[in-house]
Amino acid sequence: MRTLAAAIALAVAMPAWPAAAQNSAQDSAEAAASPAWVEASNAYTKKLIDFQARFFPTGASSSGYEEYDGLVNDMALDRDERYLAGAQALRTEFAAALARESDANVRQDLQILINSLDQDIEGLRLNRQYMLEFSEVPQSIFYSVGQLLSDQTAENRRGKALELLQRYTGTFPDTEPMTELAKRRFEASRAEGKMGPYAVEVRESIEKIPTFAAGIRELFGKYDIAGAEAALDAMDAQFADYAEWTRGTVLPLARNDPRLPPELYALSLKSVGIDAEPEETIRQARRGFYEIRAEMEALAPQIAAKHGWSETDYASVMRRLKETKIPDSEIEDFYRGINRQLEEQIREHDVVALPDYELSMRVASQAESAAQPAPHMRPPRLIGNTGEQGTFVLTTGNPTASAEDAYDDFNHAAASWTLSAHEARPGHELQFAALVEQGVSLARLLYAFNSVNVEGWALYAEAEMLPYEPIEGQFIAQQFRLLRAARAFLDPMLNLGMISREDAERVLREEALFSPGMVKQELDRYQYRMPGQAGSYYYGYRKLIDLRIETELALGDRFDKKAFNDFLLSQGIIPLELMAQAVREQFIPAQR
Repeated sequence: MRTLAAAIALAVAMPAWPAAAQNSAQDSAEAAASPAWVEASNAYTKKLIDFQARFFPTGASSSGYEEYDGLVNDMALDRDERYLAGAQALRTEFAAALARESDANVRQDLQILINSLDQDIEGLRLNRQYMLEFSEVPQSIFYSVGQLLSDQTAENRRGKALELLQRYTGTFPDTEPMTELAKRRFEASRAEGKMGPYAVEVRESIEKIPTFAAGIRELFGKYDIAGAEAALDAMDAQFADYAEWTRGTVLPLARNDPRLPPELYALSLKSVGIDAEPEETIRQARRGFYEIRAEMEALAPQIAAKHGWSETDYASVMRRLKETKIPDSEIEDFYRGINRQLEEQIREHDVVALPDYELSMRVASQAESAAQPAPHMRPPRLIGNTGEQGTFVLTTGNPTASAEDAYDDFNHAAASWTLSAHEARPGHELQFAALVEQGVSLARLLYAFNSVNVEGWALYAEAEMLPYEPIEGQFIAQQFRLLRAARAFLDPMLNLGMISREDAERVLREEALFSPGMVKQELDRYQYRMPGQAGSYYYGYRKLIDLRIETELALGDRFDKKAFNDFLLSQGIIPLELMAQAVREQFIPAQR
């Protein structure tokens, strides 16, 4: 997920709005049952939520603010100046409150809000200094419409998708097409010495436009939204025009080197929660890569012996495992069976508390798969939730990829175990379900979120389930952990000019054994999709396992795995430094 700073820079792109929000009636009802410090903290946080919603209502809508359904983001040419002025004023207000606040929890939350604003301000400043403002408008509109036209969204809200599309296409009174507004902001951002978007990204965005147009039409048909034909026809024409404008205006200004200026890359690392120097993360990840690869090499002969295969090296074993493909028509039923087995193991071995309802799961549409080809968790509305669940979204490959870029990493039987543990239970689905059930302060829920704490838990969840999986599942679990270690050194090495894309590709294909499509997706992610983010998985995982061992040593025979894991989930999605503090000051004394 992008930081708000990145969202501002991308303008029309889906802002990395906090993962959830609530309307005022729900605020009042829930605040009454909250501890006094939570109520005090939430009062500050709501000021920031309301401020950002005025600029980015699509993000507020996707988070649960129903009053912003159908509205689109502010694209005025003076928006950045107004945002900066408001952000600076709020930061000053929060800093003054921090100086006089005595409650430690409220002080922590105020610091979270201040840090978030600092990243917004710095990101906006750096993007304005270095980058031309190009927006992938069709993809962003698909995401926004898909937030309302979804099984996870209450039926009474879906009708607002028509107004949303009309505003995007300028067919609503007193509005202009978003494509024209994005063109205007691009032209206004031009200045000597600024960098254009990466050329490969621009060309790929053009190729995907028809898929997103078809995906939007499919959503309006699926949910039977009447009266959309005029707006859909306008959308098709505008998307086609935007493709030609992008090809003729943006592409000639695009850069051929994907690397960001060092200041922007450093900000990317900070925004995802990586607070160590890149050189140190590289060293740790390379050591981990060696150790994990050795574990795969040890497992491979055992799998070969089990199946009677003559070749026992880990590359040959991987090739044989990938031959056991799950047909596209059976993939959901197959994964449901695997998830049921995982839940049985979780209960039998007291790994963590589970909810008492069935996991929500479905197969992605063609447009969803084009936007995000890997299986993923679509989080629920977290606050003000009326029963919406997170959904494990399965994919069958990237429909826009060429034949030589095909995927075979997710649709074979051995991969289903660790993917389910990561995205479903006890990974992301359980992580977000715990937030819905337990609740935390808005600052911790909305603004403490980063990839290190979210993805660190999911990778830790994979490790927790490893002993209870068949040996084939263990082997693929190690392969995906090998990928996370590779990410943690390849991402910074590529962005700092320490390795070529060709050598990084060799590591992922020949050592980590991923498909051409997956390798391309990974390298694109490191270089221009989300620079810095990929290393957050392994970084967060290492922090959590270190905390786990520290706790085991402190408690000895009194250590209770289920109690520890439940406690971690009860803290919400907070920086791991705060998580460690809570374990040391609350969990360990209570267990003693």
